[in-house]
Amino acid sequence: MRSAFEERLAELEARIVAAEQRADVAEQRAERAEAQAEGYLSGEEVEERLAKVERQASGEEGFSFNVYARSGLLIGDDGKSAEGGPYLTPAGSRGGAVGRLGNEPDTYAEAIFNYRMRFDNGAKAKYTTMLADGVSTSNDWTADESDLNVRQVYAEFSDLPSFTGAFENASIWAGKRFDRDNFDIHWLDSDIVFLAGTGGGIYDMQLADNWKSNLSFYGRSFADYSVDRENPGLSGDTDNLILTSNNYFGNWQWMINAMSAADNDDRDIGEHQEAAESGVNTMVAYHGDSFFGLGEGSFKAAVLHGQGLGGEVKAIGSDGNLTEDAASTRIGLYGTTYLAPRWRIAPALLAETSEDRYVQGDQYDWATLNVRLANELTDNFEMQYEASYQWMDLDPQGFKGLNAVDGDYTKLTVAPTFKPQIGGFWQRPEIRLFASWSDWDEALDGYSDEDALGSDGFTGGEWAFGLQSEVWF
Repeated sequence: MRSAFEERLAELEARIVAAEQRADVAEQRAERAEAQAEGYLSGEEVEERLAKVERQASGEEGFSFNVYARSGLLIGDDGKSAEGGPYLTPAGSRGGAVGRLGNEPDTYAEAIFNYRMRFDNGAKAKYTTMLADGVSTSNDWTADESDLNVRQVYAEFSDLPSFTGAFENASIWAGKRFDRDNFDIHWLDSDIVFLAGTGGGIYDMQLADNWKSNLSFYGRSFADYSVDRENPGLSGDTDNLILTSNNYFGNWQWMINAMSAADNDDRDIGEHQEAAESGVNTMVAYHGDSFFGLGEGSFKAAVLHGQGLGGEVKAIGSDGNLTEDAASTRIGLYGTTYLAPRWRIAPALLAETSEDRYVQGDQYDWATLNVRLANELTDNFEMQYEASYQWMDLDPQGFKGLNAVDGDYTKLTVAPTFKPQIGGFWQRPEIRLFASWSDWDEALDGYSDEDALGSDGFTGGEWAFGLQSEVWF
């Protein structure tokens, strides 16, 4: 009779044999899987798949999503919704923006969808669609007031192997888009220059060691206007075609735009004036990598001038009501820096003069000075302050019933602001509370019956309170 010890030993031997059998089966499965993988994928294919995963993780390939959004509530000292917006003043209708902090009653959102591809020959492609919507109501359901719009739809190709010489690093695009090299003064919610429409172009041609150039061709539709004076009911599209050359010489930029809108001069735009059929404008800008040479930071400065259809010098080619004698000159200047480790400042100046814009003899002159100051108190909290001053002297010569006015507008804002992390002018998202005080000369109330200034409950020396979120990524 076997002892208990012998039985235990036999049991252990049986378990060892079973374990060895399982190990053999696992090893055989691994060998089969390895052989199968080798049958389908080569080492190069495995490496390529890994590289693709890395490119997708870095955003070089695949889907990406970008956003700009703001939403807030603006309440007057009477407890009612307050008039606001960075183009609130009479000069705002001619591009005269004032500071936007504590002055925005709207909800506005941009959603940008990108898909990037990289091909075996090294070429890259990007497809972009941008949706945007803006409403002023505070309601959650805003379908009746929505301005939902597809603002951009375009494709862009780069790193094309067949491009050599001056075109080696160039990219081409076609569709509806904002020009890649637009730039703005964010604190005023105003572009210094804004080129957009539907067309095509080429970026980054290297014409010399220190000369890069972009070339684009845009179309913009003014509207369905009456184009036959003898038959006023006959209408058609009036399109403005814009040829743009944008050149960079180190930190300097020179942009020139020529435009033509066939038959636009057949329209009577009122006051016995004819619309312009052609125009030209130009811009010289400097993109600084310091705070006006005084310290660390950045600044941008630009001078723009246009005539005829080019008399709208900010939103290039967008105004079909300009006369052939229209002439405008605009300057923009802003910078950013730290005054101290936790104090940052961003001053801005924007001014424009224009004449014969819509009526012979009209004159629109304005200038805005704005300063944004911030004190970073903790890792998640800062105090923001903004002061805006705008001077204007406007003489519409009766255009659309508008009256001549001149005077000043002033706004001061204090905004306690929360952020996930502070650190710099462009750090978002943020949630801010604010209190704003604004005042203006009474003479400005008479510019227009439709202007917010002088309306019931909004006559100068006004307080506004609210909160707002602002997000971009």
